[in-house]
Amino acid sequence: MTRYIVRRVLQAIPLLFIISVILFLLMSNMGDPLATMGGRQPPRGEDRARLARQLGLDQPIYIQYVYWLVGNDWRMVDVNGDGTPDTYGNRRGILRGDWGTSLVTRRPVLEMIGQRLPNTLILMLTAQIVILSVSLTIGIYSALRQYSFVDNAVTAFSFVGYSMPIFWLALVLIYVFAVHFKRIGLPYLPTGGMYDPVVGRTAAQLIWHLVLPVASLSVISVAAYSRYVRASMLEVIGQDYIRTARSKGLTGRVVLWRHALKNAALPLVTLVGLDLPLLLAGAVVTERIFAWPGMGRLFLDHVERTDIPVLMGILMMVSTAVVVFQLLTDIVYTFLDPRIRYS
Repeated sequence: MTRYIVRRVLQAIPLLFIISVILFLLMSNMGDPLATMGGRQPPRGEDRARLARQLGLDQPIYIQYVYWLVGNDWRMVDVNGDGTPDTYGNRRGILRGDWGTSLVTRRPVLEMIGQRLPNTLILMLTAQIVILSVSLTIGIYSALRQYSFVDNAVTAFSFVGYSMPIFWLALVLIYVFAVHFKRIGLPYLPTGGMYDPVVGRTAAQLIWHLVLPVASLSVISVAAYSRYVRASMLEVIGQDYIRTARSKGLTGRVVLWRHALKNAALPLVTLVGLDLPLLLAGAVVTERIFAWPGMGRLFLDHVERTDIPVLMGILMMVSTAVVVFQLLTDIVYTFLDPRIRYS
């Protein structure tokens, strides 16, 4: 197992390098970051040239990539255009812990991500807990009551829920539980932010503001996850070892939780392993609709301004998380199924 983990880590290094090159090329050709730096008025020609020198955007794209990767404190650049070499930016590069500075806010990228990431984790982890809990309950019950009325109703709900666009579902929930409830005099749910500025940031306010965005994220995922759980459970409970366990006199609860669910969880572990890295990126649509100050809004706001350092920081963080969680998923397989061995 140790050799396998070391080999996977070594394989991840060139993989992340290739990913960083592709992402940097895509981000650099997405737009002109200098076009929005003058506010409503585009910057003048001399201002553009000065900003390009200061930000290193006058260099070829491969030089800009080297600046981002390993820094440019080794290169003297004439920033002011006065013929005197200056050390542009004096940044060390992402390989040495410097994630760069935002072109828009002039704040360190790592500081901006660190400010938004906890908000995103609060939202996404809460949604993931709800999704897994409800999906396992519905999926297992449907598998044990195959073709019953409840199973057919859950199947219909799953197809409808999985087909609904997230933005439409979020707007419907806002209309019903916020607008309509307020209109008829019932307690209504808040539609934006993490807390009421008048009340302050309390645990009760945070939970109250989580209800609608978590519900929007959960409905579609529950519809998909529950189908995977049901299909896996139906496949497992028909195996010979399940019948053998029952013939030995084991209770249904022991057979279900100790034998059936453990093996049926393998497809679900794969799905969770693919989804967990995306928790760091946040939910772009949901966070925009509910004004949630998380990573999704941060990414969307800076996409509009072509803020390459911020975008690269977020995308590389998610890419690294994907590699790490895929490795963790493979390790979890060995605990769930002893037949799986890595050499």
